[in-house]
Amino acid sequence: MGGGGSPLGSPRDDHRRAGLGWRPDTRSPESRTRSQTMADSSFDIVSKVDRQEVDNALNQAAKEISQRYDFKGVGASIDWSGERIEIRANAEERTKAVLDIFQSKLIKRGISLKALDAGEPQASGKEYKLFCTIKEGISTEDAKKVAKLIRDEGPKGVKAQVQGDELRVSSKSRDSLQEVQRLVREKDFDFAVQFVNYR
Repeated sequence: MGGGGSPLGSPRDDHRRAGLGWRPDTRSPESRTRSQTMADSSFDIVSKVDRQEVDNALNQAAKEISQRYDFKGVGASIDWSGERIEIRANAEERTKAVLDIFQSKLIKRGISLKALDAGEPQASGKEYKLFCTIKEGISTEDAKKVAKLIRDEGPKGVKAQVQGDELRVSSKSRDSLQEVQRLVREKDFDFAVQFVNYR
């Protein structure tokens, strides 16, 4: 083998091989621990919907419509049509009544109605149709609104970074992060938000 010493080499050898200048960590154990605990905590602000729960709400609404006497013979239905939800009935007010039932089922399953974008009933032959879409993700414009709120009214030292259709919020203080969550909830934006991925 030759060369003597440990066959694994020392940290200095590893750094030399990697072309790095090796410097010993001269900080005290207390200082090292303190710098580790000072690392930023963070969470993500997202706008997501559990599609399975939407399905469950839709199926419950369809079942109720099929069983209720006041919906007999009016051609009322609710179902997926591609990525949209299609509501049908023989009168405009009937489509709205189906929508009300669907909305109540969503609320019971913990889904914010801000995630539901419902159109107006449109005449189609002898019936009316109403289409709904499920909104997910925070648009760039909305993300900027949230980031501005955090910057203008949030605690100092909090960073908000737009990452695609969500925001990463970070701070050295967990209390500050909780304050940001309270601030965003109270602002009551016109889109649903959740706080996830705590680190």
